[in-house]
Amino acid sequence: MMRDRFLRAARGAATDTTPVWLMRQAGRYMPEYRALRREHPMKDVIRNPQLAVEVTLQPLRRFDLDAAILFSDLLVPIWGMGEDFELVEGRGPVLTRELDAPALASLPAIDLAKLEFTFTAVRALRSALDRPLIGFTGGPFTFASYLIEGKPSRDYPKTRAFLHAHPAAWSALMTRLADNLADYLRAQIEAGAQAVQVFDSWAGVLSAADFQAHVRPALSRMLTRVGDTVPRIYFSTGSAHLYAAIATLPVEVIGVDWRVSLRTAAALLGDGGAPGADARTRRNAPRTRILQGNLDPVLLLGSEDDLWAAADAIVDEGRHIGGHIFNLGHGVLPETNPDRVRALIERVHERGGRSAR
Repeated sequence: MMRDRFLRAARGAATDTTPVWLMRQAGRYMPEYRALRREHPMKDVIRNPQLAVEVTLQPLRRFDLDAAILFSDLLVPIWGMGEDFELVEGRGPVLTRELDAPALASLPAIDLAKLEFTFTAVRALRSALDRPLIGFTGGPFTFASYLIEGKPSRDYPKTRAFLHAHPAAWSALMTRLADNLADYLRAQIEAGAQAVQVFDSWAGVLSAADFQAHVRPALSRMLTRVGDTVPRIYFSTGSAHLYAAIATLPVEVIGVDWRVSLRTAAALLGDGGAPGADARTRRNAPRTRILQGNLDPVLLLGSEDDLWAAADAIVDEGRHIGGHIFNLGHGVLPETNPDRVRALIERVHERGGRSAR
């Protein structure tokens, strides 16, 4: 039997307890992952379905998580667009060549055959898992930021300047990315992913006006193209000032970081009625938005008293909004003790039990 607690919550159905999964739940904080990486470079892990499956499953062997998320990298789709990047330890993905405005405007359609290793891993995971598998990719803005900056940045000044200095190239780039990234997610769904998350990690650097005018149209196009056959999750950090636009996106779940409470986020995101939404948007938006989050990951490094107080408060808040999936407000930090992760998951399930109301 499929353990469907996460999927039920994502669709707004009743669950026996609060479901929990964690961003970066597989990775550098786990001894078994570090051991594997001593033998295999990151690119090899991503491109080898057997290794990607192994890393995806590692946290599920340790912890009572309600979903798995495919182990991969945000920039993997770039390989299907004729470009390349290196994963530099301590820096993250770095493009192997600089792209100018004409190259960005003429980015090709994605060649999914070049990414077959991803879909092979998804199919293998579906046959191995007794709980849902989440596929993912980046949002158009975040993906464009890596293409334009060439590497991670503090506040993405080149990208913010590019969208104003080269409006035609920006529009062409965002449209292409919307379609390419949607096709990549749809291929993951066809291979067996039962939910998908769009990581728009850097959208919070934008003003509300720039997000609304220069990003939201492509993001909405992407999410609409993905379709609603599986739950769609949208996540961005430092984005409370963008909630008026995020509230109207065609998604079932919205990830919230630790900077705002779930109650505050629910008030702005719950019915597409945040300030700035027009009447038609309000009519078409879901009446209840499921929220995901939002424990500050640094609390896993601090005192137990602070961790349990914050986790309990989030679970309790989650009971009073339209629906809630427990997660972190960002990914698990490399310094995190796996025993703390196990204890947190157990605490959420215990505190979130419907008999504990």
